[in-house]
Amino acid sequence: MSGQTSENTPDMSRQKEMAALICQLAPQEGHTQTLLDGVRLMRADRPLGRTPVLYEPSIVIVCSGHKRGYLADKIYRYDPQHYLVLSVPLPFSTETDASPDEPLLAVSVSLEMTSVADLMMDVSREAPMSSTPPVGIVSTPLDATLTDTTIRLLRALRSPLEARVLGPGIVRELTFRVLLGEQGGAIQAALASHGNFGRIARVLQRIHSDYAASLDVGTLARDAGLSVPAFHVQFKAVAATSPIQYIKSVRLHQARLMMIRDNLTAAGAAAKVGYESASQFNREFKRFFGRSPGEEAREMRSAFALMAPAQLEAMVVSH
Repeated sequence: MSGQTSENTPDMSRQKEMAALICQLAPQEGHTQTLLDGVRLMRADRPLGRTPVLYEPSIVIVCSGHKRGYLADKIYRYDPQHYLVLSVPLPFSTETDASPDEPLLAVSVSLEMTSVADLMMDVSREAPMSSTPPVGIVSTPLDATLTDTTIRLLRALRSPLEARVLGPGIVRELTFRVLLGEQGGAIQAALASHGNFGRIARVLQRIHSDYAASLDVGTLARDAGLSVPAFHVQFKAVAATSPIQYIKSVRLHQARLMMIRDNLTAAGAAAKVGYESASQFNREFKRFFGRSPGEEAREMRSAFALMAPAQLEAMVVSH
């Protein structure tokens, strides 16, 4: 194939084309929603220090700049040579290397699990399940085939007609390539109706959807079909944290978003995400984000003052 150094490695010209397309589609810093639901562009022209984030299940492909994700004692790099896949919703922290000369430019594709499950049915008929041990987050080498698919997706996003007609098929192809890739087993296991990883993945989705409800570990363990001790072990193996810490993290991220996006007070946000004590919320918020709720809300509003609500929500919660 012309324009590639080998069958498996994308060359610089392809990465430059991806970068040019993203610059055209996302002329400003932040997160830009594209013509396709679930496809966002990420751009940063300056370095961003380590920041707590909450990622939805997604594929993140970087063509310029560098990002690092930190979860427990592991570091996940995603850069022009590696893409990131999250098969479950995970709170972790990220750090960005970027400059005006080498901005961070990336595309994020949400994994809509119903659509992915349909694709899995087709894949399983022809290809064996990956033997890769299931994990919630992986960083894996970007190959030339996936690069070409990403370029075709970015080209289609320049035209409303092409985005509508061709875009969904290209997103499906991109997901297909990841499912068959070296680390596709994580997504396959998250969709499985059996196995401990699949059980925990369903619990994570429930917490993500019902974070404001009263969630106790015993009930979640029963829902997963596990004893409480086994549930703790399996939960930490997937999420790299305890169930209680995971619930707390999701609630704090959502409260931060409500304060920034909806101008809620700390007490109002605390109540909406399930806290009964405002003082407990304030203590845990400051311990988690390093600033009081009021300070964090002011800083984030200032940083993202020029962003539309959809962009703000993507920046603060999803990526």
